[in-house]
Amino acid sequence: MDQQLATVLYTASTWVVPVVLAITLHEAAHGFVAHWFGDDTAWRLGRVSLNPLKHVDPFGTIVLPAMLLLLRVPFLFGYAKPVPVNFGALRRPRRDMVWVAAAGPATNLVLAIAAALLVHLVGLVPAGAHEWLLQNLENAILINVMLAVFNMIPLLPFDGGHVAIAVSSSAMRVAVSAPSTRPATITAATTYCTESWPTPGRICE
Repeated sequence: MDQQLATVLYTASTWVVPVVLAITLHEAAHGFVAHWFGDDTAWRLGRVSLNPLKHVDPFGTIVLPAMLLLLRVPFLFGYAKPVPVNFGALRRPRRDMVWVAAAGPATNLVLAIAAALLVHLVGLVPAGAHEWLLQNLENAILINVMLAVFNMIPLLPFDGGHVAIAVSSSAMRVAVSAPSTRPATITAATTYCTESWPTPGRICE
């Protein structure tokens, strides 16, 4: 039992940093680009921040994944708080909506590339941390690539859905004229699948 718990905790430790970074920077990127193009909704709410606590959904980011981990189910599922974006406040809504939506996935791709480059430097760290750091970087590549790919699916509420709206004149008019502020994405609504628990295997939607 102790060995199993230690294995679960070790596996979890190799996912925490990659997932938190992927979620935090993805969401902050949406808010930053929206602010750059004229919508200060996320800025006023403090969501343009590198503080993970600003983007964590208590249940979706902490409680739900922890429950699934402790129950040793063959997958993990979680999500973060979406960044609010008022597309009608953007200076050029149709064009700027694309940039705001694409900012999150683009950030994830940059993180994946950075992690891939850092893999080549793992040999410089002490031997005791070599394997743990390598697994963190491998998981970072995996989670960021999958978040980027699946968030660009051209269906709402994914980021790709907002890009699709931007290229559709009728849908764009509805999006801009709607009085309520809508979320830009449901980042990290990704299922983490394992082929054999608790060794991490692949990620799927």
